Amino acid sequence: MKEMILNLIEQGKYAEVRNKIADMNVVDIAQLFEEMDKQKLLVIFRILPKDIAAGVFSYISYELQKYIIESITDIEIRNIIDELFFDDAIDFLEEMPSNIVKKVLENTDETTRKLINQFLNYPENSAGSIMTIEYVDLKKEMTVKQALQHIKETGIDKETIDTCYILDDSRKLEGVTSIRKLILSDESVVIKDIMETDVIYVNTHDHQEEIALLFKKYDFLSMPVVDNERRLVGIVTIDDIIDVIEQENTEDFQKMAAMEPSEKEYLKTNALALAKHRITWLLVLMISATFTGNIIKKFDEVLQTVVVLASFIPMLMDTGGNAGSQSSALVIRGLALGEIRTRDALKVLWKEIQVSCLVGIVLTSVNFVRIYFFEKAELLVAVTVCVTLFFTVVLAKIIGGILPIMAKKLKLDPAIMAGPLITTVVDAVALTIYFSIATWLLGI
Repeated sequence: MKEMILNLIEQGKYAEVRNKIADMNVVDIAQLFEEMDKQKLLVIFRILPKDIAAGVFSYISYELQKYIIESITDIEIRNIIDELFFDDAIDFLEEMPSNIVKKVLENTDETTRKLINQFLNYPENSAGSIMTIEYVDLKKEMTVKQALQHIKETGIDKETIDTCYILDDSRKLEGVTSIRKLILSDESVVIKDIMETDVIYVNTHDHQEEIALLFKKYDFLSMPVVDNERRLVGIVTIDDIIDVIEQENTEDFQKMAAMEPSEKEYLKTNALALAKHRITWLLVLMISATFTGNIIKKFDEVLQTVVVLASFIPMLMDTGGNAGSQSSALVIRGLALGEIRTRDALKVLWKEIQVSCLVGIVLTSVNFVRIYFFEKAELLVAVTVCVTLFFTVVLAKIIGGILPIMAKKLKLDPAIMAGPLITTVVDAVALTIYFSIATWLLGI
């Protein structure tokens, strides 16, 4: 399809190009644009119908959005902003440099400009920053017939009409009803008799991650957003929540890998930026690893007396780090999904003690057979290594399970208590246990 469209452009057959692209899904057109030369992209973008152009614009990358806004006329900018859903326009402007934002705002009417500025002032990652103002509102005194007529007249410009919101004269949220219920009800029925008054809603300053959990809990397609006086100011829709979930998961994975979060795609981020995101945590972990070195120096005499002990250090440290990472990954995910709360700390502790004892017994038994019977190490050396392994696994799993909950309690992101940090802590613990037990059992 891409080659055919490019050939038509080269031949100057723009009418055919317009017709073929107009039949495609806007997401597929956006993907086509990402793979296309920018100059040809601009030609095609300009010949698209206004509504399709706006739809494509909302799906292309921020780099292409910036290029298009810089290249088109003021009238074309005004047409795009008029056709975009309001939340898509806000998402676009939040990522743009100030000169682009200024150019867009100059080409909007005063009412739209005030609304955009209001939305841009909401805290980042809050309900206010991701909501849209395109929703259907009704009055409780309306009949079903009047309500359906109102939806027909105004619904074309709304992002969704699946759920309708019932407001009083001061725009306070009184209830909700679904388009399904309206269609299936008798035309003479009054809205107040079929609306649901037990409404789940969020505040404009609630964090987007909390909102995503509510969507998951209640299986919502949209959710009302109110101010401190319970006046309806917008709605959050499921398409925005899917983006939030993707963003939050990506951020958690990056933090768990000891990196600063970045929203840019890997291949579109320069090497300097990638290095800056990684270097801070690597420095912290490198410096903290000096504690491990100091522990080894402290027990230097033990190693010199029983040299074979040194050969088991990597196994103990790796097993401890892996055991701790397993627990932290499960607990961090549980916290993110709302399955685990900070008040569940004792339950998590007890669960990890049980798991670690079972795992520790199996690992210790296998290692004792390997070390004593196959590697022919002395009995006390084998016992030292295996006892250390058992306690290391137990402590590693407890640390891995509890540290994320502690972070959550301290209002920190639990994801920072992931693999790299847990491994560093467990390494120090494992070595301390190892040499202490060796000193005691071997009488060094």
